[in-house]
Amino acid sequence: MSTNTKDRRSFIRDLGMLGAAAGLGSLLPFDVLAGAKKEFFKISLAEWSFHKALFGGKMTNLDFPMRAKKEFGINIVEYVSPFFNKKETDPAYLQELLNITKGEGIQNHLIMVDGEGELGNLDEKARTKAIENHYKWVDAAKILGCLTVRVNAAGNGTENEVKTAVVDGLGRLTEYAKKSKINIIVENHGGYSSDGKWLSDVMRQVNSSFCGTLPDFGNFKISADRQYDIYQGVTDLVPFAKGISAKTFKFDERGEEPDINYTKMFKIIHKAKFNGIVGIEWEGDGFSEEEGIKKTKVLLEKILKQYA
Repeated sequence: MSTNTKDRRSFIRDLGMLGAAAGLGSLLPFDVLAGAKKEFFKISLAEWSFHKALFGGKMTNLDFPMRAKKEFGINIVEYVSPFFNKKETDPAYLQELLNITKGEGIQNHLIMVDGEGELGNLDEKARTKAIENHYKWVDAAKILGCLTVRVNAAGNGTENEVKTAVVDGLGRLTEYAKKSKINIIVENHGGYSSDGKWLSDVMRQVNSSFCGTLPDFGNFKISADRQYDIYQGVTDLVPFAKGISAKTFKFDERGEEPDINYTKMFKIIHKAKFNGIVGIEWEGDGFSEEEGIKKTKVLLEKILKQYA
């Protein structure tokens, strides 16, 4: 083979590789092509931050997404079930909410569901009813484009009895949600679920990529006289996390949450290689809901800069 023939073939081969790379480039995000560092987390707003205004009739569930975007510059939202006012199975209502968010480029992230029965009820009939009560929320999440439904791991009995029941309840609900590619996640929300070791063991036993946790910085009180260490709790739960609930109750003059060391919390979360959505959940009394949300956002943005 002559040298000219070799050169010509090399040129054609290199040209083809360049063309393939160019074609691939059109499919990849710019930051991947440029080798940009992936953002640690994105900020969402939990509707519970407005619970006083919502319960007080000063705003509605339909108002929430637009307030998140227009007032706080947040394009990812987390709903809370009671504020649907029993319209979660109303196709027209869900479509209206979807139209509002799609029209403004707002991402519907998750629905926090309460009051639908105990997934860890020791009575199998009552547990099955609770599981089925959650189906409508999975269906609503699918319509709205949410990827996740937050539930509670509650029940009455010994730790082991409730754990066995919760594993069954969560497992069966997860199987239903999995068909729609919806995640079922559990928040530490009082009782045994606020024991990080207990809940992480539940996750291991359910053993599904569609079942995870929503670590909440402020909900590690197991009972009136038992408090689980909040940093150990996040350490326990973050390996299974499909979201983080950044709870705040108050702020000092430096803009820090004095009772929750956010720098320490996010070191734990970063070390666990979490990369997802962190929801603002203001629940204090010292500031208005609007001011509490703003201060929490500033605090989270400060954390993001530390990892930029």
